[in-house]
Amino acid sequence: ARNKIICPGFVDLSARLREPGHEYKATIASETRAAAGGGVTSVCCPPDTTPIIDTSAVAELIHQRALQTNNAKVYCLGALTHGLKGESLAAMHALKVAGCIGVTNGYAPINNSTVLRRALEYAATCNLAVHLYCEDDFLRDGGVVHEGAMSVKLGLGGIPATAETIAVSRALLLVEQTAARVHFCRLSAAKSIGLVAEARDKGLPVTADVSISHLHLTESDLAGFNSLCHLRPPLRTVHDRDELRKALANNVIDAICSDHQPHDEDAKSSPFSLTEPGASTIDVLLSLGLQLVNDNILDLKTVIAALTKNPARIAGLNAGH
Repeated sequence: ARNKIICPGFVDLSARLREPGHEYKATIASETRAAAGGGVTSVCCPPDTTPIIDTSAVAELIHQRALQTNNAKVYCLGALTHGLKGESLAAMHALKVAGCIGVTNGYAPINNSTVLRRALEYAATCNLAVHLYCEDDFLRDGGVVHEGAMSVKLGLGGIPATAETIAVSRALLLVEQTAARVHFCRLSAAKSIGLVAEARDKGLPVTADVSISHLHLTESDLAGFNSLCHLRPPLRTVHDRDELRKALANNVIDAICSDHQPHDEDAKSSPFSLTEPGASTIDVLLSLGLQLVNDNILDLKTVIAALTKNPARIAGLNAGH
């Protein structure tokens, strides 16, 4: 193995496998095969499948099918609220017993702060990490791209950075109150990084990740209504991207994930605002990570840690080391 790099298998904190419910887009077999081919040996699956992972039966089904494929290991994230509706709490203890390594509401908003508080308290008693995607649904207001020069140029509904930062602020105040372990998923705004850094300085039990796409692309890549760059959270400014890179270098952001979301061709061929967000990225996670090293943006040790031991620690997995 001369002149080679030997490291642990990568741990991906968010990859949608589309099974059960959307097998016309992808399957557990196809996506875990792609993951393993790209060096990803452990995959965390969000609960927004059909049916939703809010019962132990669905979690067990996914685990069984992943074992049958014998590719990358699959770990489920259970639903934070029943049906991801943001109204009543899911049976988190039962989900943990079924093998879920954490809980999340995915993209679905929890507008009621009392519900979010109770969810954090319940998760804390179950010793489960809460993976939060932070976005104020009212400020998002149906937007599809970052609110800025490109949204004006393209005439598309914009999502302001404050939609994220306000939601992060609310969550951090509730973390301070409940002492729940919270992992912030797919940060995209520079100001969010500052809020997380301050919270960590206070000793709050919070971590964060960023998608590989947001470390490379910006709102300018939407030019020509490029629906392949329709992502959630939206691609933001060059300044935001550069601050995300710095946060990784400074260990404010712990992990890089693929945020893998395979789609069928029709999902990306409609007018931009009608296309589905997300990109298929699990097979290029390593190559795009190494590109950051080749461009002297991050050092190799930082990139490997952000793909291995750090996400494994967040997920509570005996992996990545």
